[in-house]
Amino acid sequence: MAYTKAVLNRARERLADENRKKHAEYESHLAAAYALRPRLREIDRSLRRISAQAAMACFMTGGESARTIEQLKQESLRLQDERQWILDEAELADDYLDDTPVCTVCGGTGYVGTEMCECLHELCRQEQKRALSPLLSTGRERFENFNLDYYPDRYYPAIGTTARALMQKNLNVCRRFAHDFKPGAKSLLFSGATGLGKTFLSGCIARQVADNGHSVVYTSASQLFADYEAVRFDRAEPESVRKYELCDLLIIDDLGTEMTTQLTISSLYEIINNRLLAQKTTLISTNLDAADLEARYKGQIASRLLGCYQLVYFIGDDIRQKIK
Repeated sequence: MAYTKAVLNRARERLADENRKKHAEYESHLAAAYALRPRLREIDRSLRRISAQAAMACFMTGGESARTIEQLKQESLRLQDERQWILDEAELADDYLDDTPVCTVCGGTGYVGTEMCECLHELCRQEQKRALSPLLSTGRERFENFNLDYYPDRYYPAIGTTARALMQKNLNVCRRFAHDFKPGAKSLLFSGATGLGKTFLSGCIARQVADNGHSVVYTSASQLFADYEAVRFDRAEPESVRKYELCDLLIIDDLGTEMTTQLTISSLYEIINNRLLAQKTTLISTNLDAADLEARYKGQIASRLLGCYQLVYFIGDDIRQKIK
């Protein structure tokens, strides 16, 4: 499960910050306990000394090593009993002076061996959804909140069914896509007029896929092309567009609203073609229908969008107007 460099760096910094806060809390508890019961400081120093002596005794030979280690063990047990008695007498919790990491699985490092620990995964998921805030702005972007009542139950001869029945089918497609998502899944093309729920369903998919631990990047088409233009003219580092190439799911909103130039055409072809070759999944929403896509982008781009993406066609009345 790949995360963008920016998301991973923010998650690692948050984990490091939590470790710092946890250790600062331990230091604060220690100082308070020592001030309350100075004998605790003496005991802790003695226990550290015994630990060092026991380590050195392991290198002794013969019976001397065993006798020394046993003596140190007994002394350590006596001091630990005294330490516990002092904590009980001072009514301090048993774990008050424990220097435990924020995660006992990975020790607060974020990794178990070479595998990312669940604690760091969770922080990555949180940071990723924060990065998706423009798409998840209302907090309601969940499939159960998609209201089919907004779509007319009248028959559309062009599609051979009602708008509501078609949108029920689209909802099922999107829910299944998000639930079963794996890197390399077939890309989706949302097509339909404005105000029909394309962005909302994109948000539902983004939330579910991100919750499942996959990297998701959302951008408007105009922002995407602006970023590529900045790189082309050396106003930004190439790293700034790497997120569009490496993420598990790229969501491009409002394709067709951008100003069409040779640069935008070239950038669009590059991102679509490269992600197809790398078996990376993309979700594109547009107000353009198939004929408009062919007329605007022609040739290689239109053929890839219409031939390699699953078309999800939206129909009905503008929901925004109905809500107003």
